[in-house]
Amino acid sequence: MQNARFSYAVDVNGRRKKSIRQLHEAMVDLFALMSRPQRDERLLAEAGVSLDRALFPLLVGIQRYGPIGVVELADGVGRDHSTVSRQVAELERAGLVARRPSPSDARVRQALITRKGRKLTDALGAARERLLAPILARWSEGDFGELVKLLRRFADDLIDPPR
Repeated sequence: MQNARFSYAVDVNGRRKKSIRQLHEAMVDLFALMSRPQRDERLLAEAGVSLDRALFPLLVGIQRYGPIGVVELADGVGRDHSTVSRQVAELERAGLVARRPSPSDARVRQALITRKGRKLTDALGAARERLLAPILARWSEGDFGELVKLLRRFADDLIDPPR
């Protein structure tokens, strides 16, 4: 009888163990790069934006997923909900987000981006494009398009795994 654990390690849906390891290593490298404070500071500087670096991922998360409750936002960024609640209040005082009761549960207050917040996230998006342009200039349109398509597919499948 063949060891099922060994079989899985050698071949997962026809993909070799080495490829899975290489994918994991690339993801670890990307996560490490994305978690560096210097990366956020450089992006904020390029955008000409003055914003506490700790608030930056929250603003981007609210822009991407809002309206969103504090608990859900805290889960998404891996922080304590009481800390995130205080930080969202800072974003609200700055006029970057607004809070409103959830239409489905009046006990929950949702955060949504304001026009001022959208202007700021648009500036960050433009800065991101400028910073990536020299890197992507070496990529063919086909390679870049394929990366975007496959990365979106991978993220979607991680969010909602195929059955």
